[in-house]
Amino acid sequence: MMELVAVGVGVLTWSFLEYAIHRWLGHDKRLKGRNLFGKEHTAHHSRGDYFAHWSKKAAAAVVVLGGTGLPAWWFLGSVGLAWSLGVAGFYLTYEVLHRLLHVWEGVGPYARWARRHHFHHHFVNPGANHGVTSPVWDVVFGTYEAPRVIPVPEKLAMAWLLEGGEVRAHLQGDYAL
Repeated sequence: MMELVAVGVGVLTWSFLEYAIHRWLGHDKRLKGRNLFGKEHTAHHSRGDYFAHWSKKAAAAVVVLGGTGLPAWWFLGSVGLAWSLGVAGFYLTYEVLHRLLHVWEGVGPYARWARRHHFHHHFVNPGANHGVTSPVWDVVFGTYEAPRVIPVPEKLAMAWLLEGGEVRAHLQGDYAL
């Protein structure tokens, strides 16, 4: 039972780290040019289809999992290991979801919400909506903004958004060029 709670706390931990890394290492002017994530993130914002190579993300995951998982396991045993697996598992979930938001229209209410929340960050206000998988920490830190119609620059428009050079009819209430 404690292990299940620890996995949940690990998920919550990654959720906070996702927000913190994105907000402060990716967007804080004092930090973003001085760290690898900030440089990769700037490239991601300037070229909508750019993602850091999977090997960089895997290396970061190994460092974080080793740096947290081994000490957590050493001090807390199976509960520490479960926490670490919760962090790593939700990190992988975040990576898959983030990529899908950019390359696939997706289906369902959560996918529609996540895309609009994230693209508000990309195209309306990069100082808002730093959480990709959840708005929880944006609400806590006052950086949440509810998206309206999102203006997408033509040069950054995703293939799934367009048909014949225009926003697909069923997406026009949410996006504009």
